[in-house]
Amino acid sequence: MKICLAGTGAMGVIHIKALQKIDGVEVVAVNSRTDDSGKRFAAEWRIPFHSTNLEACIDRPGVDAVILTTPSELHAGQTVLALSKGKHVQVEIPMSLNLPDAERIVDAARTSGKICMVTHTRRFSAPHREIRRRIQIGTFHLHHMVVETYFFRRENLNMHGAPRSWVDNLLWHHGCHSVDLAYWIMSEPNFEVWGQKGPDHPALRIPMDLSVAMKSRNGQLFTMAMSFNNKGPFGGFYRYIGEEDTFKVYRDSMTDSDGKEVLLDSVAAFDRQDVEFTSAIREGREPESSAASCLPTMSLLDRIDKVMNTSQVSSLNSRVATLNAHALHRS
Repeated sequence: MKICLAGTGAMGVIHIKALQKIDGVEVVAVNSRTDDSGKRFAAEWRIPFHSTNLEACIDRPGVDAVILTTPSELHAGQTVLALSKGKHVQVEIPMSLNLPDAERIVDAARTSGKICMVTHTRRFSAPHREIRRRIQIGTFHLHHMVVETYFFRRENLNMHGAPRSWVDNLLWHHGCHSVDLAYWIMSEPNFEVWGQKGPDHPALRIPMDLSVAMKSRNGQLFTMAMSFNNKGPFGGFYRYIGEEDTFKVYRDSMTDSDGKEVLLDSVAAFDRQDVEFTSAIREGREPESSAASCLPTMSLLDRIDKVMNTSQVSSLNSRVATLNAHALHRS
């Protein structure tokens, strides 16, 4: 299987390391933002072709599939392009930064008849898979899923501290991981949703702090605090509060209420994810995190985003009304 990899940043490195462990898989082309970065990446990982032109990479002889690790705002257009050229696609989360583009991707995948998978990595992480398994077999009854997602991103840097050419999105990227987990684990596409966002950063022009809450039809709660202002360990911290126990999850490990490690399989989430993509292609089946299966998550994010924007407008109108009232009183 010959693969075109787009993007030479942190996620590009993670994918190529995972792909090199899979028999019969070869990355034959890499697309980069600059010629220098593509040249260095191709030399380091022994990739025979590199170009700043994505189409040139997709069109290399024998390419079966494309993995996109490019800036978030490019995901939708590049995914549709690759599908239109008859290639299977795995696109990094988020598949898009709005619901209409996500729907466009699902339509393009259906029309092309090709596999389109989104890297909802948490679905492939052993602790979250174990929580879902226990819920499905009835040995764990969830009351409340609590998420903390923290980074220190006051400058435009990636997770390794290297300069980034694009600005990250706290809700549609990092929030997408956890909102998707709630939907996937609870099998609930119709949560009641609520959200608030803090002020935009003066240079990055994005909200740096978010609060999100959801409630399922069965009463289970989801609460998420997110910040790009947090100094300390970064990443997603998950607490599953259930009738039988409380579990804490960080990356690929899980502890119970006594702080004891829960025994899990040792397969890394990124490795399991890329094995699923290549296996789905070989077996001609839908992958676990197909674009279609992730569409309800994008719908939830769209609703949360709208609630946040409505709340912000209402708050602004309230402040304006208060100021006007004070002005009238003084007059």
